[in-house]
Amino acid sequence: MNHWYMLTLVGKDRPGIVAKVTAALYDGGCNLGEASMMRLGGNFTIMLMVDFERSSKALTDLIGPVAESLDLHLHLDRIEGRLHQHVEPDVRITVYGADRAGIVARVTGALAEAGLNITDLESMVGGSEDKPIYVMQIEGIAAEGIESLQAAVDVIRQDGVEAHLEPIDTLIG
Repeated sequence: MNHWYMLTLVGKDRPGIVAKVTAALYDGGCNLGEASMMRLGGNFTIMLMVDFERSSKALTDLIGPVAESLDLHLHLDRIEGRLHQHVEPDVRITVYGADRAGIVARVTGALAEAGLNITDLESMVGGSEDKPIYVMQIEGIAAEGIESLQAAVDVIRQDGVEAHLEPIDTLIG
C-alpha cells in the first residue's frame, strides 16, 4: 500500500532548491509522483506528491532541515495517490486587462456559473508599475458546454477586459 503525501514548499527563489529537496527525498527512501514547481513574483513554490512508507512526522523530520537551510516554509498533507487518473481540459480562456482588485474573482465566478471546472490557472502582471496589465490563462472542462462558457466570456468582456475562449482538441492514444 502506498502512503502518499503532498509536500508544499514556498520561499525566496534561489538556485539549487529542486536539486537539494529531491536529493534529500531520494536519499530518505521517497518516491516522487506528480509535481508542479514555479516561480511567482520572486518566490519559488513546489508541490510534490511524495510516496513515503513512514509517518508524516518522519517525512517532516527528513525534509525539515533541508527546507530550513533554504529558508523554505514547509506544509505536508496526507493524500490519495490517484496517479493515472488525469482529466484533460477541453477549453482555454485567456483574459487580460488593466490590473485591478477583484479581476480573478469576477472572471472565475462567471466561468464557474457557466459550468467551468478549472484544471489550471496561470497569471502574471505585465506592463509597467504605473500601467500594470493582468494576464490570466485558464484551462478547464466545460461541464455545461462551450456555448455556456462563451456567453460568460461575452459578459466578462463587458467589464472592461479582453477575453478569448478556444476549444482544446486533445489527442489521446
